[in-house]
Amino acid sequence: MADMSLSDISEEMRDIDFCMLSTKSETGGLAGRPMSNNRDVDYDGDSWFFAYESARFIAEIGRDPHVGLGFSGAKSLLGKPGIFIHIAGRAQVIRDKAAFAEHWVEDLERWFPQGIETPGMVMLKVSAERIHYWDGEESGEVPLR
Repeated sequence: MADMSLSDISEEMRDIDFCMLSTKSETGGLAGRPMSNNRDVDYDGDSWFFAYESARFIAEIGRDPHVGLGFSGAKSLLGKPGIFIHIAGRAQVIRDKAAFAEHWVEDLERWFPQGIETPGMVMLKVSAERIHYWDGEESGEVPLR
């Protein structure tokens, strides 16, 4: 495949449920944790994740909103590594229940049992500033907007 577009990235991300979210810790080092995109990947450069306000990374984002998202696709049937996608972006903590409803999927009730009314729940919006991909011998940067 030649250069990938946001649409191509969206299609690839559709089959990758989890990514690693990297933030800058209180001491200045990097911290990471797995996050699910809940297959919310009609991708236009924004990624959405639900969390609890009390999670350490929410405070880290409050201090420095620059984050990284690392996605790794599954191996092919022939054992070829899947695609790797890295998104460098700026995170924003959303507390608006109407926005929660736009991105809510039923599977989230496992972690947020009262749905969008779950006390302490927030949503994280990561707006891409750069997207890189590696797919076999193809690699590149995806143009944004």
